[in-house]
Amino acid sequence: MTELLQQVRVIDPVSEIDGLFDVLIADGYIQAVASRICDISSDTKIRDCQGLVLGIGLVDLYSHSGEPGFEERETLLSLLQAAAAGGFSRVSILPDTSPAIDNPALVAQLQQKRRGQIREMREKEKINLASPASPFPLLHIWGAITLDVAGKQMTELADLASAGVVGFTDGKPLENLALVRRVLEYLQPLGKPVAFWPSDRQLTANGVMREGSDALRFGLPPIPASAETTAIAAMLELVATIGTPVHIMRVSTSRSVELIASAKAAGLPITASTTWMHLLLDTKAVKSYNTSLHLDPPLGNLRDVAALRAGVRAGVIDAIAIDHAPYSYEEKVQAFAEAPAGAIGLELALPLLWQYLVETGEFTALELWRALSSSPAECLGQKVSAIAPDQPAELTLFDPQQTWKVERKSLYTLSQNTPWLGQQLKGHVVQTWC
Repeated sequence: MTELLQQVRVIDPVSEIDGLFDVLIADGYIQAVASRICDISSDTKIRDCQGLVLGIGLVDLYSHSGEPGFEERETLLSLLQAAAAGGFSRVSILPDTSPAIDNPALVAQLQQKRRGQIREMREKEKINLASPASPFPLLHIWGAITLDVAGKQMTELADLASAGVVGFTDGKPLENLALVRRVLEYLQPLGKPVAFWPSDRQLTANGVMREGSDALRFGLPPIPASAETTAIAAMLELVATIGTPVHIMRVSTSRSVELIASAKAAGLPITASTTWMHLLLDTKAVKSYNTSLHLDPPLGNLRDVAALRAGVRAGVIDAIAIDHAPYSYEEKVQAFAEAPAGAIGLELALPLLWQYLVETGEFTALELWRALSSSPAECLGQKVSAIAPDQPAELTLFDPQQTWKVERKSLYTLSQNTPWLGQQLKGHVVQTWC
């Protein structure tokens, strides 16, 4: 199929472009980009895209898959469909499945299952299997650092690297600093990204929300900011000593942003990410006791939110991660402190971030799109293509004005654990090219 997108707003952080263009796409590749394209074949499908945004495909750094082990929460297929519906052309799953992704055989099994599910779906929908165009995002798999992500014994890192994992992480705090040091030494020659979630679980204890007046007011066990900052400080010391590049996950405090800024200024090889919900909500939202607001790390205070937003804009925080964490209705319908931490987000992040950060003027469209696409790709050691002729059409078409209701029938993900359930949102992904 050849398709002409007329007068679409192109947002391309690779080329630093934000402007109105015609874009011609054929067989999964961009054929032309110009202010006006008139020379087209008679079978070209013409789409009026005034008011729509065309950006490079979004890239998620880390999210949780229910499969294998918890398919009632999420399957690989529903995860990929939800990612595509949210504008993501690449999604990376964490290894904390059941069994954990700690061996090459499971990596191969998951990729084979993905290929089989996609082939079955494409044949069912009569999509041309020979076409480079695909409605399914590329699946990346994080390999576990420790066996069964238990934080005790290292996996066969070299074997996992050979199996094609995108990088290494447990997605859980690793508190044994001697083990962390050894991991950094072992990983240095492999050239794969390694991501850590710095969090002191002794300081966290049984806390469920950020320490402060709101925690006292709501009667919920607090987590001090130092549970994160002390762990980050220790991690930075190890990186300074050993020199292995590290990605710091789930940054959530203002002091953490300061520590990372200082480390980057000193030349340490680090990147960092926060999650989309930590940019939008603060501790006051927990007043509703909605268990989808039970996150780990917890939502920060107003100062934390302001620092995280400023950190993303300045590039101190390189990327916005989705950290999609599906849970069943039964798992989330219990007391706030007892419910598992996490919320879905693949289909919600772009509309809400655009609405509350771009439309308010706090972020430019380029700043937000960069933090959701090219920057997370760089954290994974990857590149994304510019919106330019002869490049693959890895794209997201987004309507900032379209309204829709968040409900079961409007979501591809199997789970509904989100504080926005039942609400009307503005902004919806029209199409994703993967």
